[in-house]
Amino acid sequence: MDTPDQRPPSGAQWTISAAGHEAVIVEVGGGVRTYRHDGVDYLDGYAADELCPGCAGQVLAPWPNRIRDGRYTFGERSLQLSLSEPDRAVAIHGLVNWVPWRLLEQAEDAVTVGYDLPPQPGYPWPLRLRSQWRVGPGGLRAEHEVTNTGGETAPFGFAVHPYLQLPGVAVDDLTLRLPTRSRLEVDSRLLPIGATPVAGTGYDWTSPRRIGAARLDLAFGEVLRDDDGGSTASLTAPDGSAGVHIWADREFGWWQVFTGDSLVGRRHRRSVAIEPMTCPPDAFRSGRDVIRLEPGATWRGVWGVRPGA
Repeated sequence: MDTPDQRPPSGAQWTISAAGHEAVIVEVGGGVRTYRHDGVDYLDGYAADELCPGCAGQVLAPWPNRIRDGRYTFGERSLQLSLSEPDRAVAIHGLVNWVPWRLLEQAEDAVTVGYDLPPQPGYPWPLRLRSQWRVGPGGLRAEHEVTNTGGETAPFGFAVHPYLQLPGVAVDDLTLRLPTRSRLEVDSRLLPIGATPVAGTGYDWTSPRRIGAARLDLAFGEVLRDDDGGSTASLTAPDGSAGVHIWADREFGWWQVFTGDSLVGRRHRRSVAIEPMTCPPDAFRSGRDVIRLEPGATWRGVWGVRPGA
């Protein structure tokens, strides 16, 4: 039996596999640590003995990205969150990415984990979170449910933070397709100050093109929907021989793209975080696309990663 000192920083590890696909889901944060197909790592994850770097594979709730000064109002309440990114004086990425989730169900190809978020200063609404992670011929698939278990309407947003890669291909050389018509302009704290169309600018990847020297840590909106109402972003190799796609259902109306320029050491600009989000940064203050989760109501969202040129 492991002693506390021998446990990985990300806690218990649950491996799922099927049809040549394999992923490792972790206890701390309930996120995905690795995903590979036929031995190729399509997520830039982290080692079992490593503290999760750069929010890799984490679940972000009850809000994604940053809230200015950690302050917002909802109804008659004025609320203050802890500043989890003190250098920018913001509250970042919610309240569930560093807490222990519990195992609910396990099979060879799937695992379901859960966490009950208690009401607390800054976010006084209880939520019940459930995530099912599954692998199969279609790749990696994640289904999330969040239920308001309290008696009052709660503000809510959701995202995930996978880093995508094609091993051996530099970020500059990756071809990106991003199905969005606009982007948010940000200030020095990476907080939104306006929105602008991408058409005719260096931020337009609606048609696939090379990332090149672009340094991205931006939210993109006005998504171009697939036939099923969802949307799909892609990275491909320069010769088109390999690729990886990340898709999200209609619940996700925003994509955050981060080229890892602020990461240090070996992770600097090594992969691209492409993050499906239900709302933009600072949404608790702007109100933009914030979900009003009624008492007893459940939000559901699905996304996944699929290899293929």
